[in-house]
Amino acid sequence: MTLRPVLVNIKALDDSAVGRFWAEALGWVVSSGVPGATAVKPVGFDWLDPVGVCVDVIAVPEPRTATKNRAHVDLATTSAAHQAELVARLKALGAMPADVGQGDVPWTVLSDPEGNEFCVLEPRETYRDTGPIARVVVDCADPRAMARFWDEALDWRLQEVTDDQAVLRSAKGVGPYLEFLRSPVGKTVPDRVHLDLVPDPGDDKEAEVARLRALGAAYLDVGQGDVPWTCLVDPEGHEFCVLARP
Repeated sequence: MTLRPVLVNIKALDDSAVGRFWAEALGWVVSSGVPGATAVKPVGFDWLDPVGVCVDVIAVPEPRTATKNRAHVDLATTSAAHQAELVARLKALGAMPADVGQGDVPWTVLSDPEGNEFCVLEPRETYRDTGPIARVVVDCADPRAMARFWDEALDWRLQEVTDDQAVLRSAKGVGPYLEFLRSPVGKTVPDRVHLDLVPDPGDDKEAEVARLRALGAAYLDVGQGDVPWTCLVDPEGHEFCVLARP
């Protein structure tokens, strides 16, 4: 098991604008190697040897149509004052309050300039050392089934699994958590936000793809053509990509 999450991939009509928002939100830097793709990462981040995840914003022609994304990020805070300051700063950058049926909760739900939801969490000891992204959250029908697949798919360690959630984190104990939360809302449109995975140095990407398919993943054709990455879906249809190392 040599695959690890390296990118939170966000689709956007305007990758530059959304990328700038996330760079300011996270305190990271923007780089754009090719038209239509804006990378957002901390200074010194090496995606070939990642200790966390960064953000990649990819331009697409289709506007968002889902009422709620099935995947989103939650941001960490260290105090009530930090949470309030961060929410105010994000709103000044263009974030908008979002209602996903959360009710009266201690965290704040916002959306980026193109409507992608994210949360600013109240201080939690669990996320004190994650960096600005506390967790990547994925809605699912069966957290136990997701735990079985993703625990085998990744070199991350399963931290917790119940009927309502499954939690994984890097075996190195660094970076954000990956959490699958039970949700009654199923998949209706392609995911606007997904994870990209990378194999360890020297590992064979095609062998890793074959291993994932044996675990229950399936190929996905989104019109990507001849590209160096492989598009797949997990057993519940969540899209993800396996990237090739140069």
